[in-house]
Amino acid sequence: QVQLLESGGGLVQAGSSLRLSCVASGRTFSRYAMAWFRRAPGREREFVAGISWSGDMTTYADSVKGRFTISKDNAKNTVYLQMDSLKPDDTALYYCARGARYASGNEGAYDYWGQGTQVTVSS
Repeated sequence: QVQLLESGGGLVQAGSSLRLSCVASGRTFSRYAMAWFRRAPGREREFVAGISWSGDMTTYADSVKGRFTISKDNAKNTVYLQMDSLKPDDTALYYCARGARYASGNEGAYDYWGQGTQVTVSS
């Protein structure tokens, strides 16, 4: 059983930055792609960013491209999401998820999910 624990959320003003972290249990973290999704109030969960098992391929939703950066430290079993130039529209519960070898925007490609960390951006 794999457990994913997110942290780093909070309440910030528009234009600020936050870094989310997600630590995974288990010994096989380096074999899997990881991703961040988010669910805003009243909306469906959506893909934010993904990274391949090796960390050399990343993909982003258009809405965050150029502002968010996903990275992966296999030695620490941790995936990060650096969020810069935050906007009120980024307010959501952010989840990390474990995928296969390469990241996908499809939720069905991920088999383990964390409980989420709340990000609230005020205007």
